[in-house]
Amino acid sequence: MGQADARVLSDKTAIRDAATGIVLRDAATRPRVLMGQRGKDAAFMPSKFVFPGGAVDAVDATIPFARPPASECATRLSLDGANADALIAAAVREIWEEAGLLLGAKDARAAALDAPKGWRGYLATGHLPDGAALEYIFRAITPPGRSRRFDARFFLVNADALASDPDDFTGAEDELSHLQWIPLDEVRSYDMPFITEVVLAELAAKVEGRAAPGVPFFDNATTESRFRRL
Repeated sequence: MGQADARVLSDKTAIRDAATGIVLRDAATRPRVLMGQRGKDAAFMPSKFVFPGGAVDAVDATIPFARPPASECATRLSLDGANADALIAAAVREIWEEAGLLLGAKDARAAALDAPKGWRGYLATGHLPDGAALEYIFRAITPPGRSRRFDARFFLVNADALASDPDDFTGAEDELSHLQWIPLDEVRSYDMPFITEVVLAELAAKVEGRAAPGVPFFDNATTESRFRRL
């Protein structure tokens, strides 16, 4: 770990890269999204309903893909100044850790890898991440003054791409409770962060075919909040 990485980890208010997985099912009928509730004692967004997601770990960049990310997704992230592979792998890992859902494809290379911490359970299934199954749809930087700050990229995943039962959350860790598929037309009744509401509005527009081109970006890197499309 370099000195810069160590400083970021020791300073909880430093902006860290993060990845969030928005898993969507039944888009053609009554769209539903996967969400869970953070613990009441969580340091960041306690008790709020959120998508699976979290900070990028250094080892995420070392995990190979069964299928590489789509070129448009990778290009957008690269133009964004991000490590596309690390972010996409982190989104897959967070969906696995926090929801127990497997997004990947069988690949013989999984067994040969020296599995790093955070990936051991996933790789033990014999799968590698399916990078092509994720679409980059949103970016947001946490405003100053929060207990944790992230430069979060949000990725859309169709539940049909999952390699596991979408209703089986038994493998999930305990970071999120009340994991469930919430209809988009009911989700606003849940207690959630403001930015999650904004992302859901964008998702609804996308599902209905009325989203504007580009990736929405809420830039709160400074005290001046800015919105633009990447």
